[in-house]
Amino acid sequence: MNNRHRQKYISRLLIGFAFFSCGMLITYYLALTNSRPDEWYFWVFASIVLINGGLLFLGSAMIHKIKSDLIRKQKQKDQNKKYEFE
Repeated sequence: MNNRHRQKYISRLLIGFAFFSCGMLITYYLALTNSRPDEWYFWVFASIVLINGGLLFLGSAMIHKIKSDLIRKQKQKDQNKKYEFE
């Protein structure tokens, strides 16, 4: 499949997993260490931003996957119609 939605799906899926994983690792880091309160606020904010960014990219990847599948199905349908008329 050489459409751009397929390429965007793969790249955004990888970015989304990376952001989400980093956010979760920061959360686990906070749970396991005793940090000062001023550091704690920074890490919580970073974790929230990374997790939400990861979910945003994963949602975008899902949309591009659906678009890619619809384009593929439409091409198959058009190709089948072409062979029926010949």
